[in-house]
Amino acid sequence: MSRPTLTLCRSCKSADLALPGRLTEALIQVGISARVQEVDCMSGCTRPQTLAVRQSGKTAYLFGEITAADLPDILTFLRLFNESSDGTLADARPLGTLRMKAIARIPANLD
Repeated sequence: MSRPTLTLCRSCKSADLALPGRLTEALIQVGISARVQEVDCMSGCTRPQTLAVRQSGKTAYLFGEITAADLPDILTFLRLFNESSDGTLADARPLGTLRMKAIARIPANLD
């Protein structure tokens, strides 16, 4: 089975360049298997720093205004995302403030 890919924008002026490393460390500490990558721009410039979460066959998510303070909520999101067969979350309340940072939810391909 595939694992989620977390993509962080690194080109925004306010981007926390240490965030990908901190996210990777947090994932390891709680035993969540995910790939962390960085890209130069995800066109979320009005809500930097953006984070995309994708996995084959699952709904994809785009979040904005991500900071290190969001790490606990990101880990909660990933736990729920991994437990969901299609990536859809029945209740976003456990995500804390991360739920207010959602920019887009993109349905998975059904073919």
